[in-house]
Amino acid sequence: MELLECVVTVEDVDAFVERLGAIGDDHGVTVQAFDARYVVDRTHLARAVELADRAIARGENVARDRAVEVLCYAAGRRQIDRALEMGVSAGERPAVVLVDAPGTGSTDATAAERAAVEAVESTPALRPVETLGEFDPGRVRAFFDVSEAELATVDGDLAALVHERVALLDVEK
Repeated sequence: MELLECVVTVEDVDAFVERLGAIGDDHGVTVQAFDARYVVDRTHLARAVELADRAIARGENVARDRAVEVLCYAAGRRQIDRALEMGVSAGERPAVVLVDAPGTGSTDATAAERAAVEAVESTPALRPVETLGEFDPGRVRAFFDVSEAELATVDGDLAALVHERVALLDVEK
């Protein structure tokens, strides 16, 4: 799994998503962009990929597209329309673009991921800048429905609670 941290300027969300999908198709990888204000860390997305792949392998996925299934897991939601809030939207936003080749991390998969990252980086709408870990705590708490009491029980570790929400999606099915 490769992550590209950036700021995106999106005028047409559908065209932007279509462009990322085409890059993914060209390289045999999944490409999914996330609004970085909702992504707590790399583990958040790695776990979403792992669980989405497991759901697909078991035939329990809700989305036909792997990128959308990963988005649903990252958002901790089975409803695609609600999960889309965590994706990119129109305007200028901090983003994290996930590029992942299905499989076990073979040399070919890694090369495909790197080639896809280079293609994504060449997209004019992106400007590379560190965004991972720069999430908005208030936005994350509201999106993942984290209460003050819940946060207090984990000594303020919001990332741990988000990881739990991602994992609990399997239990809620």
